[in-house]
Amino acid sequence: MAPEHPHTMGMPGTRRRVLRLGACGGGWLVLAGWATAPAHAASLVAVRLWPSADYTRLTLESDGPLVARHTLEPGAPGRLVIDVDGLTLERGLQELTGKVRPDDPHIAGVRLLPGAPGATRVDLQLKQGVRPQQFSLLPIPPYQHRLVFDLYPVEPPDPLLALLREREAMRESAREAGREAAREGSREAARGASAPATSAPPGPDALGDFLARLDRLVVVAVDAGHGGEDPGAIGPTGLREKDVTLAVARLLKARLDAVPGMRAVLTRDGDYFVPLHERVRKARRLQADLLVSVHADAFIRREARGASVYALSTSGATSATARWMAERENAADAVGGLNVAARDPQLLQAMLDMSTSAQIKESLGIGQTVLGQLARLGRLHKPAVEQAGFAVLKAPDIPSILVETAFISNPQEEALLREPEYQARLADALADAIRRHFARRPVAARRRST
Repeated sequence: MAPEHPHTMGMPGTRRRVLRLGACGGGWLVLAGWATAPAHAASLVAVRLWPSADYTRLTLESDGPLVARHTLEPGAPGRLVIDVDGLTLERGLQELTGKVRPDDPHIAGVRLLPGAPGATRVDLQLKQGVRPQQFSLLPIPPYQHRLVFDLYPVEPPDPLLALLREREAMRESAREAGREAAREGSREAARGASAPATSAPPGPDALGDFLARLDRLVVVAVDAGHGGEDPGAIGPTGLREKDVTLAVARLLKARLDAVPGMRAVLTRDGDYFVPLHERVRKARRLQADLLVSVHADAFIRREARGASVYALSTSGATSATARWMAERENAADAVGGLNVAARDPQLLQAMLDMSTSAQIKESLGIGQTVLGQLARLGRLHKPAVEQAGFAVLKAPDIPSILVETAFISNPQEEALLREPEYQARLADALADAIRRHFARRPVAARRRST
């Protein structure tokens, strides 16, 4: 984060201010402008954009608290106008034109305009209707004060509906394959073939059994830890946990999707922040049969190494290390920037109260199977599944495990985590363990619905 650079122009109270607009994967936008502001005004440190299908986040980071107001202007799809006090920009505004990522689902463009005296206006042209949330965050390493705007779509994406549509497409493909086989059989008969058709159509019972099995899809929620404002742990050479977890999660999804009768859904499919309770809520909306949260460990001692698997505990951690790890992972909400006002405390408490011994027992079984496969890759940090109060594992009706793939704080393991080949081997091990578990314990038949 670049600091402000004093610049003397013979005018008291005038200095050069640098604004940076960061978009995930899109580099940094630098906007240099001249600002005349009182000495006590907050200085803008950075501006970041985090687009995703779930929501787009705009973060203004400053060395002091900022005051702002926002208004949704009418139209189709309209504009979001934000007035920020204490910032005056006089030139360089054109540098912002067209700098929003083309794949941002919510923002089409942005203009910075002079607002009221001593204020800056941020004018966001929207792609669809949004429900904006505005909140402020107090300083927490590595950030200073943050003013956050989360733009949620008026019609949010429904992961379960997408899954059901995918299943229906599979069903239609199976039907078409059956019809084509029947047509081929008819053509063979019409040609007077004496031998039975080699590609006889499946009988109604066989086709019906196949289609029925699609109603018993094993759904796995794959959770890539951290993301967006929350980088997670950072290795000795700068490798970020959030990048490793997303890469492994995407590979794991691809492998599970290739298993007949199994589908994986990512809790995040990009570099953006997802609150811990929202990860659990997504898994429950999907009626998932398993949640796997992927992470990369860090510890104060660089020699710590090896993979670990954790399950939920409602009666205290099984070790001091497990307790420390849970506290570190549960702090992700504070770093990533949780809008506390929008959180439902009653729902969170109900989720904790509903956690069942059956869920934990099955989680421990799955976790031990995962450890067995990870042991084939290298050293384990602990040979047994440990337990602690991880917030992301508190789905009361979904077996849930948290996998620490390796210690990113260890130089040797950080180097491994950086390699695409090792990431692929991790995904292979996790996918094989999940397949083994559900082969032993098939999910109960239930018809999923919206």
